Amino acid sequence: MAPEAKKFEHLRRRNAAAEYLQTVWGIPCSMKTLAKYAVIGGGPEFRKAGRTPLYPEDGLDDWALRKIGPRVRSTSELPKAQS
Repeated sequence: MAPEAKKFEHLRRRNAAAEYLQTVWGIPCSMKTLAKYAVIGGGPEFRKAGRTPLYPEDGLDDWALRKIGPRVRSTSELPKAQS
């Protein structure tokens, strides 16, 4: 039986992560926004390599999917805002 192949994460530095969110998902995002989320929470998952934050691509995809609303045909289908 062959040993399982190791799956390597594709990690992006903060500037490349922000660019990925903009180009792939169309979500306006900057390095500074990701840095703020890293402090206050609410952003995509990341790892640290020394002082360098590294964002796994699948984590960026998961975060973007949670941020984007469902497909609708009209605004009346959108959930009502909580008061």
